[in-house]
Amino acid sequence: MDDSGTAHEVLGDAEREAYEKEIYDLRQLLEISKSLNSTLDYGILIDSILYTIMAQMKVLKAGLFARKGIDTPYFSLHRNYKGFEIDHRVDYSIAEDHPAIKLFTRQYGCYTLEDLMRRFGSLQGLEGLVALGPSLIVPLKAKGAINGILVLGERIDDVGFDAYEREYALTIAALAATAINNAFLFEMTTTDMMTRLKMKHYFYTVLIERMEQAAIGEKPLSIVMLDIDFFKKFNDTYGHLCGDAVLKQVARLVQENVRTMDLAARYGGEEFCVLLPDVGLERACLVAERIRQAVASTPTEYEGRALCVTISLGVAQYDPQRDVSAKSLIDRADRALYYSKQNGRDRVTKAD
Repeated sequence: MDDSGTAHEVLGDAEREAYEKEIYDLRQLLEISKSLNSTLDYGILIDSILYTIMAQMKVLKAGLFARKGIDTPYFSLHRNYKGFEIDHRVDYSIAEDHPAIKLFTRQYGCYTLEDLMRRFGSLQGLEGLVALGPSLIVPLKAKGAINGILVLGERIDDVGFDAYEREYALTIAALAATAINNAFLFEMTTTDMMTRLKMKHYFYTVLIERMEQAAIGEKPLSIVMLDIDFFKKFNDTYGHLCGDAVLKQVARLVQENVRTMDLAARYGGEEFCVLLPDVGLERACLVAERIRQAVASTPTEYEGRALCVTISLGVAQYDPQRDVSAKSLIDRADRALYYSKQNGRDRVTKAD
């Protein structure tokens, strides 16, 4: 066989390998899309995005600057990183109006710190990004807006990203951006905008699911119902804005004193509820007491006044033999709450 035939065979092998890689990558993207869209839980989704990008791009470190809330005016690294060593003296946040965000929106693509330095001449406002020393910066864009910024550390093979790999990273980022957008839409429809806790209907839905899981797995499940004492007094004395401040303060303290896996919700008016998976009655009472103490020891600041707020709580553990419905379990916790109200308030009562 002459040299031209050999070259033709080599070229054919190279083309075949390229096509096989593209087919493999397309299949990977399909699986990634399924995975990222399988959950609307923001925390789980962020972890899934980070592990996916690390595996696909073969990097040792990855982080995601994202909004902590629906109306947060900046992108924050918070706890959304794997592998990076964090300096707690550094502010790992990027303002939504920073020129870099406008650049990402206008000229969507992958960037390096050197690219940004050449563009702006200074990286002021991007100190958190600089501190990480990323090898590649990949914006997340959905519906024409940036909703996150992926940063990738060094690669396992210590080789740079070629044009194909950058395009592949952008495709993963687009899937991640869509998933984040869906999660935020879900958050908006299930979250009480004043307190930032979940709404009653969502709490009911999750409670029913958890009760079924607890019954099958024979694991404990408890709920806490709590109500602000003399709430009407705050509204009548200082106005409804004061009442709103009290609601927000209590909601914040409730959220700060439960685990990530727990579910805190605004049940209605000045009443709240907490779902505690894998927690029995005695431990649930300890959680309730921790919340009670946190509220009682933290005055609500309103127009120069320090307002003392207390709450009454009722705790119940799911009993498959007795609680035939979510309402049954909630009613038992609510009766325990009522008992706390009738017997001095600012106390925890266990059901039955």
